[in-house]
Amino acid sequence: MAISFFTYVQDEITQVENLIVSQAEGNDPDISAALRVLLEAGGKRIRPTITLLIGKMLGVPNNKLVTIAAAIEMLHNATLVHDDLIDGSLLRRGMPTLNSQWAPGATVLTGDFIFARAAYLAVESESTRFMKVFAQTLTTIVNGEITQLFANHSITTRADYFHRIYSKTASLFETSATAAGIINLEDEETIEDLRKYGYGIGMAFQIVDDILDFTGEQATVGKPVGSDLRQGLITLPVINFFELNPDNTIVNEIFATNSLNDEYTQKLIDAVRDSPAIHNAFDEACKYIQDGVAGLSNLPDNQEKQALIELAEYIINRKL
Repeated sequence: MAISFFTYVQDEITQVENLIVSQAEGNDPDISAALRVLLEAGGKRIRPTITLLIGKMLGVPNNKLVTIAAAIEMLHNATLVHDDLIDGSLLRRGMPTLNSQWAPGATVLTGDFIFARAAYLAVESESTRFMKVFAQTLTTIVNGEITQLFANHSITTRADYFHRIYSKTASLFETSATAAGIINLEDEETIEDLRKYGYGIGMAFQIVDDILDFTGEQATVGKPVGSDLRQGLITLPVINFFELNPDNTIVNEIFATNSLNDEYTQKLIDAVRDSPAIHNAFDEACKYIQDGVAGLSNLPDNQEKQALIELAEYIINRKL
C-alpha cells in the first residue's frame, strides 16, 4: 500500500536524521560510523513521524519538534542495538547488525552513547515534564526487556504478554504521541486522547510483528520463521493456539514441563501457522487500532489527522 502519510513530514524527517548524525560530532569517529549504519539500515521512522504529525497539528515550533522527534528515534535505535546483541541477531531488516561486526563491549558502549545523546536532546526540549516522561519510558522499556529475557522458555499468560509488549513497544509509541502535547502545554484531555492513540497503535504494532514472525518470509524479515519461539519466547499467536487446542499433545507436553522442548518447537511452529491462532491475533491487533484511532476523534479534522489514521492503517496492513 502507498505510504502517503510520510509525505507530510519528509523535510522534517531529513532534519531529524541530520540531527541524529550530528550527535557524534567531536566524539570517536567509530560512533559517527555506527550512527550512519543504523540510519542506512532503513526503518520507516514511524515513531518520529507520529511526533512530527501531531506536533504540526498542535503548532509546536519546528526546531523544538525536530529535537524531540530525534530524541525519541535515538532512544528507539539504542534499544535496537542492545536488543540485537542480547538476541545474537546478525541481521536486522536484511542488513548486518552492529554486533555482527563489532565486539560485544563496543556494541554495548555504542548503545550507551546513543542513550546518552537521546537524553541530551530530551533536555534540549526545555520541558521538565517531557524529560520525566522520557526517563520513565526508558525505564519501562528496559524493565520490559529484562522481563522478556527471564521469561524465555517458560509459559506466558495472556496478561503477562500484553504487559510485556506494552513495556517494550507501546510505551514508546505513547511517548511519541504525547510528546508534542506535553511540549506545547496542551490540556490534559488532549494529551490523554493522544496517549490512547499511541497506546493502541503501539500494542497493534507489536502484535503484528509477532504475527509476521510466523507468516513472513525469512529473506524479507531477515530471520528464520518462528524465530521468537525458537528462542523460547511465547507470543500471542502461540497463546491463542494453546487456548484453542488444550488437548493437543504438544500443548500438553509444554504445560507439563512448563517450558519449550526443542523437540516440539518446529512442530509447534507448523501447527500455529496452520491454525486460526494467527487470524485471531490479527483480529486483536485490529481492535487496538480501532481504539487508538478513536482517540483522535476529538482532534481537528485536518491533513495531519488523516495522515495519523493512514499511519494506523499501515501498521495493521504492513508486510514487514
